[in-house]
Amino acid sequence: MLSLRNVSLTLHDKALIKPFSLEIAPGKIVTVMGPSGSGKSSLLSFIGGDLDEAFTARGEILLNDERLNDLPPEKRGIARLFQDDLLFPHMTVGENLLFAVPRMPQAERIAAMRAALEQAELMGFEDRGPHTLSGGQRSRVALMRALLARPRAILLDEPFGKLDRELRVSIRGFTHAHIAERQIPALQVTHDPEDAPPGGRILKLTATGEVIDV
Repeated sequence: MLSLRNVSLTLHDKALIKPFSLEIAPGKIVTVMGPSGSGKSSLLSFIGGDLDEAFTARGEILLNDERLNDLPPEKRGIARLFQDDLLFPHMTVGENLLFAVPRMPQAERIAAMRAALEQAELMGFEDRGPHTLSGGQRSRVALMRALLARPRAILLDEPFGKLDRELRVSIRGFTHAHIAERQIPALQVTHDPEDAPPGGRILKLTATGEVIDV
């Protein structure tokens, strides 16, 4: 369970997000929408632990009842996907995936990497460079890399924004299915209401900082 308690966000004395609370159950995706500059991505940064110092954030972040506020990003167990896939260009697809695998015997790490490639329908791509992949293939590799780190929660920062409509539908379904299957709570930021899973909760940030259900 990912929980936000009385979370608020301010920039230069302007209230971007007024205090609100939220609970996201395992495997569920809550979608946050709002105009540019309303604080959507900054909210994710606060949860992930990398909020710019220009912002002031208040409230508690809890993951499975553990308070995260004082932990560095790498200790929070939270993955994040962006519009750009951020694959390492100097590494192969396999090396990109292995980068995320926790420490374990090498044979187990390689088996985990190859299992991820199979789930992404990319068997045989282990030695390919990221630049040789299509946009959809890169998106699938980025998701599998995030999941290989065994996150306890995941933040989706408009990861489908640069995909064309047909590909967006495919990758969105692929991403949401894996989140549900692995029972990971997820918070998603987007400008497109169709990115929300069917029946999923949608929150809107208003121009005055309120957080309301759509």
